[in-house]
Amino acid sequence: MRQRLISLGILAALLTGAAGPALAQLGLPSVGGAMDRLRGTLDAAGEGAAAMVARPLQDVAALADLRLQRLDDFVRRNRNTVAMDANGAPARAHELLLLDPDPAALMLAEKSGYRVMERGDLDGLGVGFARLETPAGLSLPDATRALQKLLPAKTVTADQIHFPGGQTGPTAGSSAMPSPRGGTVGLIDGGVRPDARLSAQAGFATGAPRPNQHAQSILSLLGGAGVAHVFAADVYGADPAGGNALAIAKALGWMAAQRVPVVSISLVGPANPLLERAVAAAQARGMFVVAAVGNDGAASPLSYPASYRGVVAVTGVDGKGRVLFEAGRASHLDYAAPGADMTAVGLSGRVALRGTSFAAPLVAARLAAYPAAALAALDREAVGAGARTGRGIVCNACRKGI
Repeated sequence: MRQRLISLGILAALLTGAAGPALAQLGLPSVGGAMDRLRGTLDAAGEGAAAMVARPLQDVAALADLRLQRLDDFVRRNRNTVAMDANGAPARAHELLLLDPDPAALMLAEKSGYRVMERGDLDGLGVGFARLETPAGLSLPDATRALQKLLPAKTVTADQIHFPGGQTGPTAGSSAMPSPRGGTVGLIDGGVRPDARLSAQAGFATGAPRPNQHAQSILSLLGGAGVAHVFAADVYGADPAGGNALAIAKALGWMAAQRVPVVSISLVGPANPLLERAVAAAQARGMFVVAAVGNDGAASPLSYPASYRGVVAVTGVDGKGRVLFEAGRASHLDYAAPGADMTAVGLSGRVALRGTSFAAPLVAARLAAYPAAALAALDREAVGAGARTGRGIVCNACRKGI
């Protein structure tokens, strides 16, 4: 039991920044009550969270427990806007997505108590959808099953939420600047502040665009890696259910309409049919979609969008080239890039970073730097370091954002 508490203490410190000058949890969701309970348990055991960080990790499987606690806490805190779907994933409460809707299907749904809240096509992608309010008194899983039974030829899905991963903390270390430089990258995350590199910014959630630490740090890393132009899409804003699949799909459509060649997504969630269609449509238009594998450990469920076909899936390594112990998994792995022992400029100055969130934009930056045959060029650049790094580590010098 004591060993279990020690392992959870390490995870608490790494994932919520409980050590020393407290690391800040980025974006959504904060771990909240689950971490409060863990800290209380550690205090009772006489183990300070700061001391736990220095101990070797003994129980990586505890990441799975922590993930479930985190999601459960998030749903409880936002019960008016978030609910668990049939697979136990957080999604927008009281809402479903219907793909490729037609008038007959919508009429049948409305007669059964589903209200059409929105209907349209994803700009630049040609993917049709309808957003439906579920009938009063039905849970999200029951409403999903009922609508799918009513429309068996259609695809019905909850609008699952995707979460950013990573922490910032006190600054540490620096590294050389990369080359070659240049190119354009799209950033789907939170909002960012006006910047010389920012070509355009759009919001896809209530209160967006609204700068947050996670996105601002990634923008800084893109600058340090040499990206010349950034298009930013804020899918969080001030919405407790921000980061949902529809918002990300709309952001991809906007990126496609802007002809952005490479898009970086440092968000993780479950598989969603609408988002999968949006990714495939963007790829068919020549876009590279780069995504992080997340930070829920090797025992976690497959992460999406990293697991979608053709997405460039990225894990993170520290300054010694070691894969982060908390790195998640995807159905495939393409590259690794720095995910620790690195710094960037956040909302209030320079911060240290940790998480696969910060590796994905570096791979996107390297792809954007090559005007043609980018994947082949990146393969030549990648330094092999074993199967856990995919085709190798890229941009290892990209450890300081500007």
